[in-house]
Amino acid sequence: MRITVEIEDSKIQAIQKWTKQTKKSPAVAQALDEFIEHRRRQEFLAKVMAGETDYRTSNDELEALTDLSKP
Repeated sequence: MRITVEIEDSKIQAIQKWTKQTKKSPAVAQALDEFIEHRRRQEFLAKVMAGETDYRTSNDELEALTDLSKP
C-alpha cells in the first residue's frame, strides 16, 4: 500500500543507517517490519512471564534446540 507521511530528515537518515538501506522506502519498510516483530516478541514474553502460555519445554529440551554444536 502506498501512503504519504512526514518524517524528520534526521529520523530517515538514522533509519537508513541502521537498516543499511540507501533508499528511503525500503528503509522505512524494514524498520516497520522490525518494529512489529519486536512488539510481537514483547507481547509473547509478557505472556510467558505472566504464566499465560502453555509452552512446556524443559530447560534441557530448550538447550538442545539452541545447541549449535549438534548437527
